[in-house]
Amino acid sequence: MSHAWMPTSPCGDGCLTEGAPTVGLPRRILRFTAAISVVFAALLLAPALLVISGRSRERLVRRIFRAVLRAFGVRMSVVGGADFLAAPAGRGALVVNNHISWLDIVAINALRPMRALAKIEIGSWPVLGTLVRRGGSIFLDRNRLRTLPGTMVELADSLRAGALVNVTPEGTTWCGLASGRFTTATFQAAIDGGVPVRPIALRYRLADGRETSQPAFIGPESLIASLRRVAALRGLVLEVHVCPEIAPGRAEDRRSLAALAEAAVHSALGTVRIPPQRRRVLVGRPASSQPVAH
Repeated sequence: MSHAWMPTSPCGDGCLTEGAPTVGLPRRILRFTAAISVVFAALLLAPALLVISGRSRERLVRRIFRAVLRAFGVRMSVVGGADFLAAPAGRGALVVNNHISWLDIVAINALRPMRALAKIEIGSWPVLGTLVRRGGSIFLDRNRLRTLPGTMVELADSLRAGALVNVTPEGTTWCGLASGRFTTATFQAAIDGGVPVRPIALRYRLADGRETSQPAFIGPESLIASLRRVAALRGLVLEVHVCPEIAPGRAEDRRSLAALAEAAVHSALGTVRIPPQRRRVLVGRPASSQPVAH
């Protein structure tokens, strides 16, 4: 059962850009094999993750997620965020980003491991579901509206206790050439928890610099179909732009806070909104600073 409050995206197969180079079938099979091996390794390391803590645990989890990116042939480049990467554990923050692909979750945790507010279906996904569950995700059942207040209380409590929690406030995936508005409910949790908001902007490019929507997980396609398409891409680059944090108290309410975070993502990507529609067309422009390969 779906509800009118659930965000929807008009993106579908027609949004997928063409002309992306691909690898052969043997390389695709090798990538899937490598990704599955990473998940099995993560399961074997699970007992160690219960024992170690702090930076040691964070480094281990980050390596696992970076290994997933490498398995699928994805190169991650990061712009900004030195203060975020160096911030001590135990300082809570709501980390928000534009939402394009299942790869988004991998990239955020490859940057800095954290909990996530995720739709409950992700817990049953192959490969990624195991890693997300192990990461202590807070699951949101979007088909049961009455559970939403309790989930937001759990989110606020986690933030107040010093957790980093990743949220995708668009509420659904878009193709990256277009995007949705940031919903406001989760920003109230940041206000209630008294923590900053850290916007992160994501963009997918090919090795020759062209922006691509091929990694997008959109429309009615299955996760397996999306995994296959990503595994076939050659030279995929995932740009991660870490924006300055929005300090507690800077916004007077959750709508203002959501607007500030949304504007930060647009500014980082150099994108343009075409009003007055609730959907935005994103026009790519060169980034103001050079990404650093990871």
